[in-house]
Amino acid sequence: MAEGERQAPPDSSEETPAATQNFIIPKKEIHTVPDMGKWKRSQAYADYIGFILTLNEGVKGKKLTFEYKVSEAIEKLVALLNTLDRWIDETPPMDQPSRFGNKAFRTWYAKLDQEAENLVATVVPTHLAAAVPEVAVYLKESVGNSTRIDYGTGHEAAFAAFLCCLCKIGVLRVDDQIAIVFKVFNRYLEVMRKLQKTYRMEPAGSQGVWGLDDFQFLPFIWGSSQLIDHPYLEPRHFVDEKAVNENHKDFMFLECILFITEMKTGPFAEHSNQLWNISAVPTWSKVNQGLIRMYKAECLEKFPVIQHFKFGSLLPIHPVSLC
Repeated sequence: MAEGERQAPPDSSEETPAATQNFIIPKKEIHTVPDMGKWKRSQAYADYIGFILTLNEGVKGKKLTFEYKVSEAIEKLVALLNTLDRWIDETPPMDQPSRFGNKAFRTWYAKLDQEAENLVATVVPTHLAAAVPEVAVYLKESVGNSTRIDYGTGHEAAFAAFLCCLCKIGVLRVDDQIAIVFKVFNRYLEVMRKLQKTYRMEPAGSQGVWGLDDFQFLPFIWGSSQLIDHPYLEPRHFVDEKAVNENHKDFMFLECILFITEMKTGPFAEHSNQLWNISAVPTWSKVNQGLIRMYKAECLEKFPVIQHFKFGSLLPIHPVSLC
């Protein structure tokens, strides 16, 4: 994919040497609907979508069980996510009258808010310590909103932005691509599903049955790329319970379907109408292309999602440089 290749995760040598870069605490820049033009023209947008597309290309046709390189940085990121998982076990849900939005999530989140920079410092080498406060903001933004106790695609985007920033400062390298999706992002999904279940989090800005999924989007993009040119699994098979049960450990897309069927009752066509429609698309390649277009339109070009996105020195609001 030309766009994906052109905007591959930068090797740290291509950037301003990170140790001498002026890092800043990211802040919101999209305050009104007309500001969306600034976002779509920004370096942040170009780098973010380039990162998503590069990873999409990297996992094409590969199973989760595929053998890939696991660097020290990847192992440290998994350890960070394991810590977040352990904190869920240490913070049981409270007894409360309302079924949704368990307030114990706020206790869990307060711990992350307090410890985020220390956690990120375990992943980032000491000569890049100045980057930690900037990068840690994206981690804090990636787990849901502690006031509303909700989670949605904007939070998921913050985690992708967190990983993108780690690429930009050279902590993650080009040869980490497969492990970024299969090991780190997949572990992140497991932790987010546990948060959603444990604290009964509300979907942020959900479109109900007309949205793709209440909580996630990226695993459907990367998961459909994994299935491109599969010898026998076609899009029509993901609504087949037997096919999902037999193959979900190999494919992110099917893991998402399994989670939906565990969480929702009733006919699939009723509770997940968009996905039901997608199952009629003839090839995974077409599904993948369609989902990328849908992600841009339904997530990246929607003010209610992007108003929360934060911009710093690594994902800047300034217009894309043409040099």
